[in-house]
Amino acid sequence: MAYGSTKGALDTFTLNLAKELGPRGITVNSVAPGIVDTDVNAGWLRGNPAAQAHAASISALGRVGRPEDIADVVAFLASDDARWVTGRVLDATGGSAL
Repeated sequence: MAYGSTKGALDTFTLNLAKELGPRGITVNSVAPGIVDTDVNAGWLRGNPAAQAHAASISALGRVGRPEDIADVVAFLASDDARWVTGRVLDATGGSAL
């Protein structure tokens, strides 16, 4: 419950902060990653073929995310290429649960 509540709070925070900082030319966005093979998920994901297969099966792209998948999205948002994107929560889940 706490995890879900904080995710919702961050989404709202992103919207409100974007509105507050927009007049200064500052963009504010957040990224919602899906299941990514990181140390946080290592305990249940790594070395567990059934868990890996399940995680991959719920992604439209058919695989578990890699850290660089999320890093590239963040790098885009931090670049000038994303200068017209603000107040968005970018789904970086590989199409999970579509």
